[in-house]
Amino acid sequence: CCAMSDTVLRCAGLAKSFGAGALRVEVLRGLDLEVAAGESAAVVGVSGSGKSTLLHLLAGLDRPDAGAVELAGRRVDALADRQLAALRNRHLGFVYQQHHLLPEFTAQENAALPLRLAGIAHAPALEQAARLLARVGLGERLGHKPGELSGGERQRAALCRALVMQPDLLLADEPTGSLDRAAAAEVFDLLVELNAERRVALALVTHDPGLARRMQAGYRLLDGRLEREW
Repeated sequence: CCAMSDTVLRCAGLAKSFGAGALRVEVLRGLDLEVAAGESAAVVGVSGSGKSTLLHLLAGLDRPDAGAVELAGRRVDALADRQLAALRNRHLGFVYQQHHLLPEFTAQENAALPLRLAGIAHAPALEQAARLLARVGLGERLGHKPGELSGGERQRAALCRALVMQPDLLLADEPTGSLDRAAAAEVFDLLVELNAERRVALALVTHDPGLARRMQAGYRLLDGRLEREW
């Protein structure tokens, strides 16, 4: 076989269109991207340029019209739904602009959810979630439900949920877009620290050039392709 690489995410020739006939819009056309373990990459681009579409394809939430997506050495776009769900839960964390925490669950229960889905027993799952929540400054908030947390706290809890399985790849779609500047800076600092600490590959979509610049690699999505900016 080929030599082992520390490339966690690789996509080649990704193409995606929406609509039909004369209304067909090509969003991505032959796009390539690689992110290695511990590397961070930002994707910037104007609204509607296809940034979220790209993240959905990378996460296997949508399928490309052409091209391939590989995560941890496996073809995401070729997996059956059940295999894909298992791969996503084990190897991939996703943070959205909105936290998507379950309102009836505590911060600790929300963060432990991926572990429970993976078959880990209730008590050890909660314990692992508690350790990670303490790491991001939520040690005193374990029993609070999302409605009792601030926006920044909710997003930090969502980050814990995304990282609790120690995934190979973290995808973040405007993860600080709904927060005020101080809370956004706090969440972003954590993203950068945890990316380095856990050697998780990080691919981030943001419209904030200041935040994007803190990633090791930067790409602009233009006319359906990625252009490397740094």
